[in-house]
Amino acid sequence: MKRPTPTGRHLALTGIAITGALALAGCGGSGSSGSSGSSGAELSVGASYMPQPVSADMAAGFLTITNKGGTKDELTSVTSDSAGEITMHETNGGAMEEVTSFEVPAHGQLVFKSGGNHLMFEKLRRRPEQGDTITLKLKFAESGPLTVEMPVKSATYNPSTGH
Repeated sequence: MKRPTPTGRHLALTGIAITGALALAGCGGSGSSGSSGSSGAELSVGASYMPQPVSADMAAGFLTITNKGGTKDELTSVTSDSAGEITMHETNGGAMEEVTSFEVPAHGQLVFKSGGNHLMFEKLRRRPEQGDTITLKLKFAESGPLTVEMPVKSATYNPSTGH
């Protein structure tokens, strides 16, 4: 059976799909990994972003912390020169509650996503704009701190990764 030759539309759609995949691969933000040996936690951060805030003094942030190690750890605080305070929140049954730490399970992930666990940037020193990058320092109970570059996306940004 003869295969149809691609049309201009098919080629354009393929190009869009490739461009989108490359853009998503680059939107994860960056984080260095902290390791305390092969049996300890091995932490890395990806998929970080902040939707451009609608408020001048408050914003939300989302990211994923992956632990490839055999020991759990705990995220105990987040700081940034961009905000006077960053608090951590979990959402249970539609209610948002501030927490002082989050477990990062061994061989697992801690996911901060819209409608779930999230970071709240309070007392912003200036309102972040789309295209800016916010530098965060994540502190853990056992592992060393991680520095993360969090890109500011459009206010309506909705990543295909589900968070």
